[in-house]
Amino acid sequence: MNSTYLEFKRQSRSGLARVVGTHTDSRYEATTVFRIYEHNVIPGLFQTATYTAAMLTFWIGFLGAPNDLQEAVTTRMHRQRVLRRSGKRFAVILEEQALRTWFGTSQTQADQLDHLLTVMGFPTVSVGVIPLMTPRPGVASTGFWIFDDRLVAVETPTASIEVTRPHEVGLYARMFEMLASVAVYGTAARELIAAARDDLAPLLARD
Repeated sequence: MNSTYLEFKRQSRSGLARVVGTHTDSRYEATTVFRIYEHNVIPGLFQTATYTAAMLTFWIGFLGAPNDLQEAVTTRMHRQRVLRRSGKRFAVILEEQALRTWFGTSQTQADQLDHLLTVMGFPTVSVGVIPLMTPRPGVASTGFWIFDDRLVAVETPTASIEVTRPHEVGLYARMFEMLASVAVYGTAARELIAAARDDLAPLLARD
């Protein structure tokens, strides 16, 4: 089989913790190099608990799933332990829009951006940000995660698609490199995150 289609509605019948998924923990443990592209959300491995809770609250309502929010949040937070595993590397590309798409309150978003800046300091983590209004060689239609060169996970609003055909995995890797070529890193990336954080200041002052 070259791809697997996992329908969220069906998976979430017993709660969203199944979708968030301890069933894929072995994949995270086995993967050495993670290549992650997200266009409108901070990757789950870098999320705060409150940001995750705000995001999953939406999906519980959207999917009509049983409300197991706390279990689902705990599952996602537990998975983040892989960030501290030796021998792993996390290459992440975010669109600037991902820094400015809200889940929860202005304080939730501010805390998330602060946490992202902290995670960027991990020696195994590389984060690039593609600025808004940047000419680019390609545009990805959705976010995707590449696990080594074995599998690509793509999420739509209704399902997760897992691609294993080597040629297709290679195309996703090619797209990742194209996006990486226009991302900014280091100080420039931090400045974009800090600017998004600073734009929250008037709202935080009113809360």
